[in-house]
Amino acid sequence: MGSVTAYETTAGKRYRVRYRKPDHAQTDKRGFRTRREAELFLASVEVKKATGEYIDPRAARIAIQDLAVGWLAAKKATLKPSSYSVLDTAWRVHVAPTWAHRQLGAIQHSEVQAWITGLASQRSATVTIRACGILAGIIDGAVRDRRIPVNPARDVGLPRKMKKKRRYLGHAQVEILAQQCGERALLVRLLAYTGLRWGEVVALRMHSIDMLRRRVLIQANAPFVAGRIEPGTPKSHEKRSVPFPAFLASPLADWCTGKDGDELLFPGPAGTYQRPPSFTRGWFQEAKKRAHRIDPSIPTDLTLHDLRHTAASLAISSGASVLSVQRMLGHASAAMTLDTYSDLFEDDLDAVAQRLDDGRRLASVGKPWANGGVIGDQNPEIC
Repeated sequence: MGSVTAYETTAGKRYRVRYRKPDHAQTDKRGFRTRREAELFLASVEVKKATGEYIDPRAARIAIQDLAVGWLAAKKATLKPSSYSVLDTAWRVHVAPTWAHRQLGAIQHSEVQAWITGLASQRSATVTIRACGILAGIIDGAVRDRRIPVNPARDVGLPRKMKKKRRYLGHAQVEILAQQCGERALLVRLLAYTGLRWGEVVALRMHSIDMLRRRVLIQANAPFVAGRIEPGTPKSHEKRSVPFPAFLASPLADWCTGKDGDELLFPGPAGTYQRPPSFTRGWFQEAKKRAHRIDPSIPTDLTLHDLRHTAASLAISSGASVLSVQRMLGHASAAMTLDTYSDLFEDDLDAVAQRLDDGRRLASVGKPWANGGVIGDQNPEIC
C-alpha cells in the first residue's frame, strides 16, 4: 500500500500520495485539498493495479507527432503508395498543424469536436472524415499501449458524406469521344468497356491480352502518385481476368502484331509507363472539347475515371449481374459494387414491378374459365 502525507503550501495544507507502480517504481501525486480525497485516489490506484487497469500518468505526456511517426510508418508498410499518399497529405495539411505538438493526455473530446466542426465548415465531408480518422487511428494505438484509458477522438459528430453524381456515357458517346482521341482511340474504348483503372491499363503488356478467351489479365498497376509513377501489384493485391467485347478483338490483335510480349500495350515516351493527361490540358482535354462540340451531352469535365463508371453502367444496362460487375471492376465485395453504383439499379425497380405483373397474369391464365367467371383486375374484391 502507499501512504498519504500532509505538507504546507502558501495556500494552506495539502496532501501527497506516495505509491508504487506495477513495475515497483515509486511515484507520487500531490495537491489534494483533503486527506479523504488523497485516500480515495490511493484506493483507486490500488484497485486498478489489482485488476490490471492501471495507467501511468506520465505515459500520456508524449506528443501526438511522436506517436504519428510509428503510425504512419506502419501504414506505409501495408498500404499501396496511392493510398498512403492520401493519408500522408491529410496528416501534414489538416491534422499536424493543430495536433502535432499537443500532449496526448491533454486532449479533450470537446476540443476534437470543435476542430471537426471548424474543418467541416471549410472542407468537404470526405476530407474532414479522413482527417478525424487519422487522429483517432493514432490515438487508438496509444489506448492499446495503455497510455490513456479512452480515445478522445472517437464518437465525435462527423459530417454526412454525400455521394457524388457520377457521369456515364452511352455507346454512341463513347464512340464519338474515342474517335476524337486519335491514336489513343483503342485505349479509350478499352477503358470504357472493361472498367480498368488508369494505372492498370498503362501497366498492361502484350502478353496480358488473351485473344482466345477475349480476356485482359490484370497483373500489375502503375498509378501516378505525388508526381511520379509507382509500379506495383493491382489494387488490393488481387489479380483478375476482365472480359472485353468481341468488337475490340480485331483492333487489339492488329495493335499487338509484330510486338514483343513483354512490351507495354500502351507505352509512353521511350517505351516507359504512360502518365495520365493533365486535368487542365493534354490530349484528353482537347478530345473532350471536340467531342462536346459534336455532341453537347458529352460533358467537358469528364474524367478518365468516369470511363470506369461508364463501363459499369454499360455492363449493368446489358443485364450483367452485380457479381459479374464486381469481378470485372475488381471490387472487394458485391456490397461495395451495389453501394457505389446504387443509382444504376433504380431502373430495376420498374423491371421488377413489370415482372411481378407478368407473373401474376401468367399464373391466372385459365382460371376464369375454370371458375366460370373472371378474376384479377375485373374483380373489385381483389386488391
